[in-house]
Amino acid sequence: MTINQATAIAHPNIALIKYWGNRDEFLRLPVNGSISINLDGLTTQTTVTFGSSLKQDTLELNNQSVSGQALDRVRMFLDLARAAADKWLYARVVSQNDFPISAGIASSASAFAALALSASTALGLKLNSKDLSRLARRGSGSACRSIPDGFCEWLLGNSDEDSFAYSIAPTSHWDLSDSIVIVQQGEKAISSSKGHRLANTSPLQAARVADCPRRLDICRRAIADRDFELLTKIVELDSNLMHAVMMTSSPTIQYMEPATLAIIHAVQQWRQEGISVCYTLDAGPNVHVLCQSIDVEKVANQLTQIPGVLQVIKAKPGDGARLIQS
Repeated sequence: MTINQATAIAHPNIALIKYWGNRDEFLRLPVNGSISINLDGLTTQTTVTFGSSLKQDTLELNNQSVSGQALDRVRMFLDLARAAADKWLYARVVSQNDFPISAGIASSASAFAALALSASTALGLKLNSKDLSRLARRGSGSACRSIPDGFCEWLLGNSDEDSFAYSIAPTSHWDLSDSIVIVQQGEKAISSSKGHRLANTSPLQAARVADCPRRLDICRRAIADRDFELLTKIVELDSNLMHAVMMTSSPTIQYMEPATLAIIHAVQQWRQEGISVCYTLDAGPNVHVLCQSIDVEKVANQLTQIPGVLQVIKAKPGDGARLIQS
C-alpha cells in the first residue's frame, strides 16, 4: 500500500492594492497586479494523504465532511498537482481554519496556499517559491500571495509562467498591525469567484484597472519608506475603487453592512484626532483597520465599542506557507 502525506500551514493575506477581475478565468490570470500583507495569527493547517487504498478524493474542513462544489474545486486542483507529478492517487484532505471562512478574510488564499504546499510535497514535487505560487494561484488567485513571506506583490505577467507572487519586504520590515473587525461571520451571499466574473460589467472597472500601475508604484514606495500617511491614501482609495466596481456591476454586489460603514467613519474620525490609522475591505463586510503597532491596543479597544462589531482579531505581518510535517 502506497501512502504519501504532508502537512502545511499558511496565512490569509490582506490586499493593499486589490485583485478584482480575471483576464483568464481558467488560469486565474488577473487584470491587474496587486500587493498584500500576510497575516500572522490567522492560520489554515492542511494535511494531504495520497494512498493507493483510497477509492476517491475526500475533503474534511473544520471537522466536517465536505462535498459538492467545494470538493469539486479541491479535486480539480489536486489534478493539477497529480499531473505535474504524474502520480494518479486519490487523496484525503483534512483542513482546519482558526478564523471565519467565506466572510471576506481571504480564507481561500490560505486554504489553497496550504493545499498547494502539502499536496505537492506529498506527491514528491520539490517546487520553488515561484512555481508553488503559480500552482496556488490556480486554486484561488489571491492564494499565490500567501506563499512568500511578509509584504508580497503578485505580478500581472503575460502567461501562466510569469504571473506569480514574491516578497517585496520581510515581515520585520515594518511594525504594522491589522485589526480585523468581524461584523458578519456567516458565508457571504456572492462568492469572490462570482464577483470576479462580474467585474467587467461595471463601467468603472476599465478606469480602475488602467490606473492600477500608478497605485502599485505608490504602494511600493510607501512600504519601502514606511510612510504610513502615503500608505493610507493609496490603500483607502484602492479599496473604495474596488467596492465602487462591485456596487456598479450587473447585478450589483453590495458587501457593506451598517457596521461596516460605522467603522469606516470611526477610522476617519480617529485620523482627524491624530491616530495613524486606515481601513481596507476585501470582498466582504468585515473591515481591516491598519495602524502602527504602538497604537493597536487603543485602536482595537475603540473598535470593540462600535455597535455591530462581533469580534476584533489582531494580526501582524506574517510568514509565507511552510511545512510542519512531511
